[in-house]
Amino acid sequence: MQAMILETAGEPLRAVELPVPQPQPEQVLLKVHVCGVCRTDLHIIDGELAKPKLPLILGHQIVGTVIETGNKATKFPLGTRVGVPWLGHTCNCCRYCLADQENLCDRALFTGYDLNGGYAEYAVADENFCFPIPEGYPDLQAAPLLCAGLIGYRSYRMTKDAERIGFYGFGAAAHILIQVAKYQGKQVYAFTRSGDSQGQQFALNLGAVWAGDSEEFPPDILDAAIIFAPVGKLVPAALKAVAKGGTVICAGIHMSDIPSFPYQILWGERMLRSVANLTRRDGSDFLSLAPQIPIQTQVTSFPLSEANEALNALRAGKIKGSAVLAVAS
Repeated sequence: MQAMILETAGEPLRAVELPVPQPQPEQVLLKVHVCGVCRTDLHIIDGELAKPKLPLILGHQIVGTVIETGNKATKFPLGTRVGVPWLGHTCNCCRYCLADQENLCDRALFTGYDLNGGYAEYAVADENFCFPIPEGYPDLQAAPLLCAGLIGYRSYRMTKDAERIGFYGFGAAAHILIQVAKYQGKQVYAFTRSGDSQGQQFALNLGAVWAGDSEEFPPDILDAAIIFAPVGKLVPAALKAVAKGGTVICAGIHMSDIPSFPYQILWGERMLRSVANLTRRDGSDFLSLAPQIPIQTQVTSFPLSEANEALNALRAGKIKGSAVLAVAS
């Protein structure tokens, strides 16, 4: 099979030919149709997430068809279209797994990090961590639901009863979650990179009530804010923008250092919290909700051989919505 692999942090991916992987007892073998390109992939390439498996096939927003099963895999008949997310395996016996917090499992394995992912023509995955793809979603449009959607939804649910929500960084996750917020009658305030007029217009077109630069103060006090951009200096900015009792949620798996800030902007029972990974319940809940809205994803597609170009475009902020690799013709 053709695959794009990361051999050394900081270096571009390399096109190679590898044997098709064989499924272990509880795994399924997938013919990969598409795979989303995520900012987490950039963090892995840049060495900001320590100790990935190397060499590594990146990619954790996989949509593919089950073409073979391990001898204990019974969940999906051959020919089923499934999605594979970031969370690829847990121990099922630690304090976190037993408390329905499998996203915090110390022995978890992650797709495209500890386990080979979907920047390849075939991939294997634990059947217990795969999701059926809702009917009506073409492959390209389904891929972003599996990370930008799932982890974004976990972040969004932490805003609870907030009516006015700020989205800091208007990329793959935000363009999905604004649709959930509008469906539920919430108001979204979009914050983008300085001078990104196209990104601001994109947010307004999707229904944001206001859009501006990430360090601007919004016209109304916010009830909550989600920081999708991996930029630590946005934390004090968001705390200043939320009302007393409000919540600021850091949605990324990696963020640059948060600068010191005066206690006064945290005081007033404001809450600052992070999001770690996702659970299978997040996946089933979100993928049940998506067709009801229905969520529509905006996608820029690249062939598998142009994975480096897709990553560079994402890094440069040139993707409106999500980047997706089209693997199978």
